[in-house]
Amino acid sequence: MRDYKTILFEERDGIGFVTINRPDAMNALNGDVLDELADVFAYIGSADAIRAAILTGTGKAFVAGADIAHMRTLAAAEGRDLIIKGQRVMALIENTDKPVIAAVNGYALGGGCELAMACDIRLASEKALFGQPEVNLGIIPGFGGTQRLPRLVGKGMAKYLIMSAETLRADEALRIGLVEKVLPPEQLLAEAEKLAKTIASKAPIAVKMAKLAINKGVSLDLDSAVAFEAEAFAGAFASDDRVEGMQAFLEKRPADFKNK
Repeated sequence: MRDYKTILFEERDGIGFVTINRPDAMNALNGDVLDELADVFAYIGSADAIRAAILTGTGKAFVAGADIAHMRTLAAAEGRDLIIKGQRVMALIENTDKPVIAAVNGYALGGGCELAMACDIRLASEKALFGQPEVNLGIIPGFGGTQRLPRLVGKGMAKYLIMSAETLRADEALRIGLVEKVLPPEQLLAEAEKLAKTIASKAPIAVKMAKLAINKGVSLDLDSAVAFEAEAFAGAFASDDRVEGMQAFLEKRPADFKNK
């Protein structure tokens, strides 16, 4: 068990459960939260026993944004340093080998929306709210929001949401492709765990290579992307998991994957 000040962490049945735990501050992101998220996701990425992760928040918020009271005191250079730290954490989550599911239980605003977008899959409570309200504060999204949002919902919709600072309900976020599924609040974590266990039951190397091919390919032209896909396919094909998976299929039995 790893002990943190601002997050809770638990390993269970091959799943890493990460819960941001600053309910009095609506789980707002500050330097401590970012440092602890970096530590726990570095651990998740290196732990062979963990095959998927779930990220959520305590109380009414997933993450209601960055810690504005703290940001208000920063000089421009310090603000830039904070943004770079946040960008590195988002990239760590996005690029870790393990699939990360965001269970968005409430407010996901500003940095919270950006944190959810850095995850691979987003499940949302019917009570969740999404938005990038930074222009109301005289700033812009800085933890990757100007880049990940258009990749998820399209350039025009991203400009609309960022420039208007409009807040979206979960059903509207689902309609535009910002989240993958909306659930009653009492079903959210159970559904996230069910999905994580489903993914964890698959060949770990195949899941890793699929995530890598998708993440890398979206920034390439199609010819380069499919060439990269071929290399990722070859990486999975060379594994013991591929031999076991195909043999299990032919023998009509469950596969026993070893992540090799």
